Amino acid sequence: MPTDEPSFAPASAPQRGTLFLVVGPSGAGKDSLIEGAKNTLVGNEHYVFPRRYITRPADAGGEDHIPVSADLFTTMMERGDMLLEWRAHNLRYGVPKAVAQHLERGRHVIVNVSRTVVDEARGRLGPVKVLYITVDEETLAKRLKARGRESSSDIKRRVQRAKEYLITGDDVIMIDNGAELETSIGSFVAAIGAATEH
Repeated sequence: MPTDEPSFAPASAPQRGTLFLVVGPSGAGKDSLIEGAKNTLVGNEHYVFPRRYITRPADAGGEDHIPVSADLFTTMMERGDMLLEWRAHNLRYGVPKAVAQHLERGRHVIVNVSRTVVDEARGRLGPVKVLYITVDEETLAKRLKARGRESSSDIKRRVQRAKEYLITGDDVIMIDNGAELETSIGSFVAAIGAATEH
């Protein structure tokens, strides 16, 4: 028997956001591109640029991060506060678990990670896009020397490692950061936009 009562369809959950993993050799300019994209997309609630936990003092230079001691980092891992974590250059890095909530709510998250966690992220945090930042060897060596953190032998090792640095897959987007920074930021932001068009 027909009724006059309206029927309501259940509200659909938001489409899951994309996790953008920014990878590339040390000195390729990942932090500069992320900061440029953050400034470009400021005020757009669809994009999130989380600060990472790092066992490095706040005043050590580099990116704006959340400094934690090695002991606190271990405690946070045991509590499940890290969505992803890894070690590099005698430091520990972690991505806050709050990123998972942003993805579930349909927001796109852009974060710098180690290539060692890419497969893990692909397996449990998809959809994932890998923004692979590249630069030629000469430019890479100049940037490493200019930042003054590594010795000449360290720079040679990093340049050699960059040649061996390889991540492949349909989800990988290559971005050449050898041009003027503003041009590279434009390419970086365009890649994010193209990957999130529905």
